[in-house]
Amino acid sequence: MLETERLPDHADRLYRAAYALCGTSHDAEDLVQETFERVLRRPRFIRRDGDLAYLLRALRNTWIAMRRAQASRARTVELREEVDWVVDHGADPGTTALEVRAAYGAIRELSQPLREAIVAVDVVGLSYREAARALRVREGTIMSRLFRARERVAAQLEGVAA
Repeated sequence: MLETERLPDHADRLYRAAYALCGTSHDAEDLVQETFERVLRRPRFIRRDGDLAYLLRALRNTWIAMRRAQASRARTVELREEVDWVVDHGADPGTTALEVRAAYGAIRELSQPLREAIVAVDVVGLSYREAARALRVREGTIMSRLFRARERVAAQLEGVAA
């Protein structure tokens, strides 16, 4: 069973994933909160210590539901904001905040399937198998999407640097 007291252990990773999907810190915070609320509403049994994969799937499903709800409402223009970055202690210490912002911007430009793959593996840190299970696709599909996503992000980042 998913242990509710362990949810905060995953909050930083889920926030980074949500930020990569949404593009703003406000929407990312809302998405993580809504995901936790949905998960806590109906507790689930999780197999083989797959909390993070399950939570990523729940986050993705919540994001899709929120996007559908937003599409049916009137649109508002959101102003650019400064991001409060969550420190990733496992990240390269030489990476600057500007580089991270550019990478997240490039990720936001990807199609939904490519964005979901790169978020699952490179942002959240799931294995290919866990990502495939979380996104309900084949492992080979994850590998293919991840290759194309990384290629496009790198091309866009090289264009920014030039």
